[in-house]
Amino acid sequence: MNRPNLNDPPAAAVIADSHSPAWGNKRFLGWCIYLAILCAASALPLREFATFTAHSDVHSYVLLIPFVTAYLIYIRWRQLSRELRTSWGPAAVLAAVGVGALFARQHFSNLGRNDHMTLIALSFVCFAITGAFLFLGTKWARSAMFPLFFLAFMIPLPEIVVDTLEEASKQASAEVASWLFLITGTPFLRTETLFQLPGMTITVAKECSGIRSTLVLIITSLLAANMFLRTTWRRALLVAAVIPLGLFRNAVRILVIALLCVHIGPHMIHSVIHRRGGPFFFALSLLPLFAMLWWFRRQEIKQQLREQPER
Repeated sequence: MNRPNLNDPPAAAVIADSHSPAWGNKRFLGWCIYLAILCAASALPLREFATFTAHSDVHSYVLLIPFVTAYLIYIRWRQLSRELRTSWGPAAVLAAVGVGALFARQHFSNLGRNDHMTLIALSFVCFAITGAFLFLGTKWARSAMFPLFFLAFMIPLPEIVVDTLEEASKQASAEVASWLFLITGTPFLRTETLFQLPGMTITVAKECSGIRSTLVLIITSLLAANMFLRTTWRRALLVAAVIPLGLFRNAVRILVIALLCVHIGPHMIHSVIHRRGGPFFFALSLLPLFAMLWWFRRQEIKQQLREQPER
């Protein structure tokens, strides 16, 4: 009979070592190296993607998404699972989707540039999350679900989706603007998105839909809800409030420009507030959103204090 070597570590210690911080750091470092190799291999399409999105009227925000995702993982590092292992099934599914996006990009030559960029980003995001499953596994991915889900905002919306959302937002903004004209007592005649006002006529165009501001507002509300709120219904209500808030912001902008044109002169249609006023009205729309967030957060703190047992 072989005598056990007293210098050998016990079996429990060997098993525990696979979940040790050092082992986890090695696996996470492996994922980081994998991402660096992926970025190097995708350098040319990523450069094209960055150039497109930087000058896009809708998707200029997507270049910030990977950095926000990295920050979310950083601040939640201690809460992430330490049970790390390779998960082949989810990795294979995501890799197949990424390969399919690359195939579609190469073989569908009739795609517009926006859809071409959508496929580039889709393949990159799929391969990036594939690495998470290969190096860190399902339990880690589940604990980091929101940061990994947030990375999907890096994918530009397909052109048909953008057109549909812009048209819907344009029509709804014109409807809300007509209510504001009635409330303010401004005389007007309306034909769909065309408003005849005293001395001039304005049309609510797709550029007035505010789709980019609304998308950024949705992303901001998701981040704020996930970081500062704990109850699901409050999170959902905060995000849902973005839609009417975005429409009201667009309608207020239409009303302000129309009143300036009526009371000052038609030349105000070419003023800075029309051409460059988007960021100002977006900032104003953040005020009620953050006020709602503050109220929900305050209610949660009060509820937590009531539920704490008396000492």
